[in-house]
Amino acid sequence: MNGGAAIFVKTPGLSPVKTRLAAGIGADAAESWHRLAAAAVAAAVGVVPGLAGYWAVAEAAHEAADAWHGLPLLEQGHGELGERMGRVLAKLLVRHDFALLLGADTPQLDPADLTTAMDWLAAAEPRLIMGPARDGGFWLLGANRNPAPADWLRAPCGRADTARGFLEAMTRHGAWRLLPELTDVDEARDLAAMLAEMERLEHARPEQHRLVEWTRAMRRAGR
Repeated sequence: MNGGAAIFVKTPGLSPVKTRLAAGIGADAAESWHRLAAAAVAAAVGVVPGLAGYWAVAEAAHEAADAWHGLPLLEQGHGELGERMGRVLAKLLVRHDFALLLGADTPQLDPADLTTAMDWLAAAEPRLIMGPARDGGFWLLGANRNPAPADWLRAPCGRADTARGFLEAMTRHGAWRLLPELTDVDEARDLAAMLAEMERLEHARPEQHRLVEWTRAMRRAGR
C-alpha cells in the first residue's frame, strides 16, 4: 500500500499569501513564514515510508514551478476550497491507494500522525481521516475513496464549524478517525501556540527547527 500527500500552497508574487498573518507581521514576513512552514510540512511527509509528497499549487503549474522544488506539482484548479480539495484528492487516488490533503499552516505536525493516518487508510473498506484544528477547521483530510463531488461542496469552509461540516457531509463515504488537534496559523496570535506545539515534538525535523528559529527571531524583532 502506498499513499500520496498533497501540501496546499500559494505562490508569493502570483497569489495573496497569508493575508491575515500579514496584517500582524507584514506581507514580506508572512510570505517567508509560508515558505518555511511549507518546507517543514514537506520534511515531515518526506520521512514517512510509503508516502509520496506533492505541492498542490493554487496557480498554473508552469507559473509556480520556479517557486516550489523537490516535489511534483499538482494544480488545485479553480473553484471553492472544497471543490479544489476534491479535485486534488481524485488526482492522488489515480496514482496511490489512499490520499492525504495537508495545509502549510500547521508545520508542527508529527510524522507519527501521518503514519497513523496511513495505517488507518490502508484498509479494504472505505475510510476517512481528519486532523482537526483548534479554530474549527482541519489540518489534514484523507481518504481511500473519492467522496462524491457534490459532498465536497456541501461542507462550509473558513468557518468555526468547517470540520464538523466535512464530517457530516462525508460520513456516508466511510468510517472516520480523528488525529490530535493542532493550531492552524492564520493570525500572528497563533504563532505562540504553534511554537508550543512544536516544542512537544520528540523528533522535529531540521526544517521545523529552522522555522522555530526564524519565528522566534521575528517575534523578538517586534513584528
